[in-house]
Amino acid sequence: MSLPCGIRNYYYAQDMAIVRTGTQWTLLLGFLVFLFTLPLYMSGYWMGVFNSIGITLIAALGLNILVGYCGQLSIGHVGFIAVGAYTSAILTSNGVPFIVALIAAGLVSGLIGVIFGLPSIRVKGFYLAITTIAAQFIIIWVISHWQITGGFNGISVPYASLFGFSFRSRASQFFLIMIIAVMGVFFAKNIARTKLGRAFIAIRDNDLAAEVMGVNLLYYKLLAFFIGCFFAGIAGSLMAHTNYSLFPEQFNFSDSILYIGIIIIGGLGTTLGPILGVIFIILLKNALLPNYLVPFLEHTFTGLPAGFTSGVAPMVFGLILVLFLVIEPRGLAHRWALFKAGYRLWPFSY
Repeated sequence: MSLPCGIRNYYYAQDMAIVRTGTQWTLLLGFLVFLFTLPLYMSGYWMGVFNSIGITLIAALGLNILVGYCGQLSIGHVGFIAVGAYTSAILTSNGVPFIVALIAAGLVSGLIGVIFGLPSIRVKGFYLAITTIAAQFIIIWVISHWQITGGFNGISVPYASLFGFSFRSRASQFFLIMIIAVMGVFFAKNIARTKLGRAFIAIRDNDLAAEVMGVNLLYYKLLAFFIGCFFAGIAGSLMAHTNYSLFPEQFNFSDSILYIGIIIIGGLGTTLGPILGVIFIILLKNALLPNYLVPFLEHTFTGLPAGFTSGVAPMVFGLILVLFLVIEPRGLAHRWALFKAGYRLWPFSY
């Protein structure tokens, strides 16, 4: 968080602190209290929507570290989510505790990401994007034809349990997902302020200049793939234990494209960007359009052909995304920064 006018840092620890002022602490604690009391006054449907937001946010944070900070274009992120989901499902089905399976899902996805990230040493940009697209198709093909994953028939996933407590309801799953999501946001926020984050940004801006300055491109690019795919694996594990069954069809290539759209709309290279992008996209795509636009069209225009209104929602969704990118190409995080700057300067403007 940036400091308001008149506030200074006198110690290095103060300068490195994420939350510095009393107002910022109050806002943060108030938001956390509001977040973790949502199950008290939310319906089961909206709990499912917020659970989807939390899981998507975790995966988007990893993709933002890889693409937004390190500049390594990946368009196969859902493939690594699938690796984490199936890893956790297989391990828990064989008696492995959920917390162990959760960590293992992140590690396995991270290692698979490192393998497919090796071409980033020689190629970049759209060439690297093609490599990551191939990674998703290879991963889904292996899942579809491997007996241990259940192939096209899918696999059942047991409930997540921790210290004897089983997360069966959407409300209990909400607490599990949001705690991990908050930890992910905290990690992503800190990683950009460390030597590792500065190396990522240097590679993104100019990898040749970064190498001349002593940045090990091989090490940091592969580490970016590991971290980004680790987040994807964690998200995949949570997805598996909230769906209770997994099928290869659940991991579509179109969702990988959507993840790129999320971090672009939210704001590349910022911690706030994935948060705003996920909330905007999930609420628009999964809640607002199907629950409000489609019923409105059905009741207003009764003479429309059958199935027409259900097809309007994806068209409107795509149109909104295009218009948004034209109006605000730097994302919601940039718009929020402009709003804060304008709010601080407002009493002094004429």
